[in-house]
Amino acid sequence: MAGKRKTNPAGSTNSYRGDVLRVLGALKVATTDQIQRIGAPHLTFRHADKPTPAKQKQARTASHTAALSDMRHHGLSENGGSTETGDSLRNLTPKGLQAASYELQRPVTEMGSTARGAGSSGASHPMAVNETVIAMLRPKPNMARLAKDSAEVRAAAQAAADEPAGIGTIASYWTEVPLPATGTWNAPGKGGAQADIVLTAPQDGVPLLFIEVDNCHETAEELADKLEKYARFFRRKVKDTDGRERPMWRTRWTAPEGRYGDTPHPPVLLVFNRIGERNPNHTVPRLMELTRHLWQGERQRGGHHLYDRKIPIIAVGLNQLREHGPAGPVFARFGRSGPQILLEAIGNPRREAADAREQEEDKARAAAYQAEVRRAAQEQAAKQAAEREARRPVCAGCGAKFTDARWEAVQPTDWGATKDSHPHLCDSCKASAVASAVPTPGRQEEHQEPLPEWARHEFMRYPRRPRCTQCKAAFTDERWKAIEPAG
Repeated sequence: MAGKRKTNPAGSTNSYRGDVLRVLGALKVATTDQIQRIGAPHLTFRHADKPTPAKQKQARTASHTAALSDMRHHGLSENGGSTETGDSLRNLTPKGLQAASYELQRPVTEMGSTARGAGSSGASHPMAVNETVIAMLRPKPNMARLAKDSAEVRAAAQAAADEPAGIGTIASYWTEVPLPATGTWNAPGKGGAQADIVLTAPQDGVPLLFIEVDNCHETAEELADKLEKYARFFRRKVKDTDGRERPMWRTRWTAPEGRYGDTPHPPVLLVFNRIGERNPNHTVPRLMELTRHLWQGERQRGGHHLYDRKIPIIAVGLNQLREHGPAGPVFARFGRSGPQILLEAIGNPRREAADAREQEEDKARAAAYQAEVRRAAQEQAAKQAAEREARRPVCAGCGAKFTDARWEAVQPTDWGATKDSHPHLCDSCKASAVASAVPTPGRQEEHQEPLPEWARHEFMRYPRRPRCTQCKAAFTDERWKAIEPAG
């Protein structure tokens, strides 16, 4: 125990230090309160019985405060000033960013900067970015870690756990990501943008989403200029590792390719935090007009739109996002009449509905075609069966129709003659005919004169006599001789 205290004097555990590395690695700068709400939300409910909000915060953030103290001792984190409300800001050192890259499973080159100096002016924008991430995440308490707490604590935590889920994990979020219109990822040139947040959560239906947070200080024209930079970045193409040109953003992130004639750019979500002097209700309509060429789709006959090489632009207020989360109908897509949930706002539900209808119609047409094919086949089979029945032989003795087996037995061989002794009789009549031809036992057989030489020669010659392939009649000697090979 003494050795552990010497290594980590504040007595923090690995799990809480891991929380700090993951949160600060993704957000760059944050308060202890924000780290706790993301990394260990169950603590919020465990300490809800404290008498004042200040004491509640102190109790629920104590574990992460200790973790930060021990990490400063190891040179992994440092204090980064304070917010406008007096909360201390924390950020990682270069050594801490390297450690966080292991926790987040990201290349060190994608970890970004240490965010030193972010708190020199109160860090109002980074704090709004962090609150946007928390509102999108909607971290749920781990009920297993509250198993020994009171029933009231578990009930409050369970109510939070039962609310609609957020999107992704903290590892799904990047902040302060350069989008170079010129230059490289690591050395961006002029004319590019920097995304406040990049979200990749394909498991939750959001393969790629860029988020811009505005504290309502920027004009519609300034926001439009930023979106123009996004469009410039989305259009930029570079050679990929296979030597083919692709949009630059696809060399870093994965998203569906889209369909022929409808390959929109990744969506951009604008989050308005009402602390500045600008009213989003006035800014957004003006911004829509300034950027219409970037987002307006092409209307199709089915009532949906195609957004080929267009940017889906969505707007939402931070307060609404906090209250309802991504599953709430509070997202306004530019060009659409009413609010939607996030997954509908970034997608094209009308196109999907039109595709579903088309698929159903295709299935119905295919089923009708198959039914018509089956009906035609049945009619053809019935016709062939009737024609075959009309050709069925009739017994010359009793007049009964031949069975299939009898018909098959009397069919001519390859040489045009049948092997059957009574080809014009059915099985019953043939049996009678054969029986009558057999000599009766005990009866003296009549003496038969031997055949003359010419008849015997003719009998031996008869099996070889050709027959007509049409009427089956045996050839006359003249006809047989006429077809004999010359010489």
